[in-house]
Amino acid sequence: MKEKILATALIQQHNTADVADNRRRLAEKIRRAAAAGARLIVNQELHDTLYFCQCEDVDLCDLAVDIPSEATSFYASLAGELGVVIVCSFFERRAPGLYHNIALVFDADGSLAGSYRKMHIPDDPGFYEKFYFAPGDMGFRPIDTSVGRLGVLVCWDQWYPEAARLMALAGAEMLIYPTAIGWNPEDAVDEQERQREAWITVQRGHAVANGVPVVAVNRVGFEPDPSGVTSGINFWGSSFIAGPQGEFLAQASVDDEAVVVTEVSLSRSEQVRRWWPFLRDRRIDAYSGLTRRFIDS
Repeated sequence: MKEKILATALIQQHNTADVADNRRRLAEKIRRAAAAGARLIVNQELHDTLYFCQCEDVDLCDLAVDIPSEATSFYASLAGELGVVIVCSFFERRAPGLYHNIALVFDADGSLAGSYRKMHIPDDPGFYEKFYFAPGDMGFRPIDTSVGRLGVLVCWDQWYPEAARLMALAGAEMLIYPTAIGWNPEDAVDEQERQREAWITVQRGHAVANGVPVVAVNRVGFEPDPSGVTSGINFWGSSFIAGPQGEFLAQASVDDEAVVVTEVSLSRSEQVRRWWPFLRDRRIDAYSGLTRRFIDS
């Protein structure tokens, strides 16, 4: 079996309210990753802006962009210029008053390979995403690119094994999670660490359960709550790439920006699935309960 190696990069960045500067610094990092040999470059969730969902403010909907727009053209042009595949994340203005959290994948020729609208939308203190985003309506469909078939999901989706499984069953060769997640600074240190470890563990579990690599890219640094109601969010970084047995291939730090490039074997999944044939042994005749909200006794 011929080995298929994909040089993959993750970009972990601290953002400010200056959209143009965020984009400029991100472009610099994308260029560095491409110069280091990356053919697939993955960015964090909502990478052009602050994480604005810490409060509910209708005026923040002005941050949304049309698809396509100048914002998307910026990254499409970079992909075409550098000959790389770039995974991006935007606040989409679909229609007046209708918005989504959308991931776009630009192929190495600058064309749009595909898109995914975030399906699972959180609504928690500091993460008021239901105020801004309608749930995705595109299902769990991998995106075919020049470097492979990518199962792109977004942040809160990463806690749901159903989403990962459906992407894998549809032929995704890799699961990708642009992310914005962090600590409440008021939480105890041990609680903060439990949350971070849970985030890492559940995604490594998706790699193991489905026999595919996983790329999870988080932002980093502190962002205040514009309303002043909460203590803000300290994004915990820790972006990582794991192999199909959950093994770490690369990991960024908790508190620094990073451009990490590593080689990922997409062909290794075949061998891992031969050793651990989870897809073969699934009892698809017994899983009807998964489509119910809860099973009462």
